[in-house]
Amino acid sequence: IINPKSGAIVLRTETGELCFRGPHVMRGYYRQEDATREAIDEAGWLHSGDLGTMDAGGYVRITGRLKNMIIRGGENIYPAEIEAFFFPHPAIAEIAVFGLPDPRLGERVVAWVQLHKGMSATSKELRAWGEGKISRFKIPEVFRIVEEFPMTVTGKIQKFRMREIENERAAHTT
Repeated sequence: IINPKSGAIVLRTETGELCFRGPHVMRGYYRQEDATREAIDEAGWLHSGDLGTMDAGGYVRITGRLKNMIIRGGENIYPAEIEAFFFPHPAIAEIAVFGLPDPRLGERVVAWVQLHKGMSATSKELRAWGEGKISRFKIPEVFRIVEEFPMTVTGKIQKFRMREIENERAAHTT
């Protein structure tokens, strides 16, 4: 498990990118040399794009995807961690966290939230719920209360579509 920026191996319990090497790893993508070079480094390590941690017993836990990682002001923010933190809030039925471009900090944290029927919550209330419990930079700048999320036909949330919608909304308000 490596630091995605430096390539250095991280300590156990620290989050990093899962990499694999051995006879079980593919040699490359069929007739796709560029894709192979992106996924497999010169030493033969397959960079999975998955983020995870390893506990003291050597068990690996996948915690998210590298491409979903938000980098805000030089800090790595993992959407799955924020989703897991806010999900127990009594009003939240579902939450999806993602990053949007920010000219000053690189990215800003945005959360789309579906509320349980009959429940209410404001962005201000949700931000206050996180104050003092998680790092301030991890608390979403925007909580968008929505009726539904864009989904694939198999029921997977489409965060890329949420980014597009937020970017369209920003373009219309400037």
